Amino acid sequence: MISFFVALGLLVAGYFVYGKLAEKVFGPDPNRPTPAVEHPDGVDFVRLPAWKMFMIQFLDIAGLGPIFGTILGAMYGTGCYIWIVVGCIFGGAVHDYMAGMLSLRNDGRNMPEITGKYMGKGMKYFSRVICIVLMIMCGTVFVTGSAGLLSKLTPEHFDITFWSAVIFGYFLLATLLPIDKLIGKIYPLFGACLLFMAVGIMGGLIYHACFAAPGSMPEFWEGLHSLQPLAGGCEKPIFPMMFISIACGAVSGFHATQAPLMARCFGNERQGRPIFYGAMITEGVVGLIWAAAATYVFHNPDLMQHIGLTYPDVESAGGPLVVNGLSRAWLGTFGAVLAIIGVVACPITSGDTAMRAARLMVAEMFRFEQKKLRHRLLLAVPIFAVSLLLLTVFKNQFGVLWRYFAFINQLLAMCTLWLLTVYLFRSRKGNGYVMTLIPAIFMTSVVFTYFFRAPECLGGVFAHHELYLNVLSYLAGAVATISIFCIFIRWANKTQRLPNAD
Repeated sequence: MISFFVALGLLVAGYFVYGKLAEKVFGPDPNRPTPAVEHPDGVDFVRLPAWKMFMIQFLDIAGLGPIFGTILGAMYGTGCYIWIVVGCIFGGAVHDYMAGMLSLRNDGRNMPEITGKYMGKGMKYFSRVICIVLMIMCGTVFVTGSAGLLSKLTPEHFDITFWSAVIFGYFLLATLLPIDKLIGKIYPLFGACLLFMAVGIMGGLIYHACFAAPGSMPEFWEGLHSLQPLAGGCEKPIFPMMFISIACGAVSGFHATQAPLMARCFGNERQGRPIFYGAMITEGVVGLIWAAAATYVFHNPDLMQHIGLTYPDVESAGGPLVVNGLSRAWLGTFGAVLAIIGVVACPITSGDTAMRAARLMVAEMFRFEQKKLRHRLLLAVPIFAVSLLLLTVFKNQFGVLWRYFAFINQLLAMCTLWLLTVYLFRSRKGNGYVMTLIPAIFMTSVVFTYFFRAPECLGGVFAHHELYLNVLSYLAGAVATISIFCIFIRWANKTQRLPNAD
């Protein structure tokens, strides 16, 4: 438990220390008019209170990732604490803050259009594809995850199909209505459920690990070993697999797609650090709590038996099973219902804004005005049709969808970090570009190594060639990373640094 409290303290300290440094590097201007002030439209450009923007941003980005992702990540051992803390402070929170502020400086535009401005048309078109695909996959993944949990709380005739239809209906309303009419009103309620869940699980963890069964929580050095062989499969390497599994609790490209939603609601640029950087740190805290709780469960076979969980279950569909079983065991029936609703709120409140972001991205592509309801409906219908098709094709295959979503998610994080590095370099921010350059290089190595190894990517072709998977994937990932870094150095040597790249 000592390692858990140390990690928690570091996350909080990271907000006040490194978050302040990130703010200094970007240089927010409190006197600069924001998009919501310059041209409010009553639909997407709506000025909101800071507390409400924080809640919306937090629930936007806190999807299944910081819960299900960290539960799966805990199978790699307590080393996941390091990635959550280091990744969140130096990677994810910087990524979210810089992406959000860059959107704010560019009239609330989405990442594909900003990418085109600073990196050219080719990268703009590539970014459009991966962003829109990610948004549609996100909405689909979060429908299946939420529906699966809700079906466990209700009678049999309220099955996954029923709840999928209900959630899809809500997503459509959230996509079409002005942001302050539904999202702005319902998120505080979801936030209260999520807060109860986090506090309740942490309280249960502290009680059981420190008082009810002291010594049953492995300390950091004792829990470093992977538990995956116990799950009935071969042990997967921590790098790059853990860094793909734990995305939203550390570094997530999805967050860059959500930042423009709030960038269109700011009243002052000074609100950026608590809303963008602060929401990511808060998500890291949630991820850390679930990683610690999962670690406790995985190292206590009696508790796993009590909640009806086996190691193979964790490998195949561990997230919902751990959440359901642990909430009931520690919080009782009533507490478990509230806790699971809090967990359900995470994916629902990410899926709705994902579909909304997809609508806005397509609208920007075609320069299609969105003030009129029929215009918004015209774009939403085909987006939802594609999502429904994916839901039908991958019915009851949450694990498959999640792996594809996770890879595209981290690919976008890599691209966004390189975009931010280019912007900071061109903007004469001193050596501030190093703040995003280092995580950009690291995420590039993660993404390419995963691409050459994972069965859902190129690694599937060589699934039975152990030598390739264990050696050549690392070599190929290193070559790709070094090549991209060299391209950046060459570009930097040729590029004139501008006094104002905004």
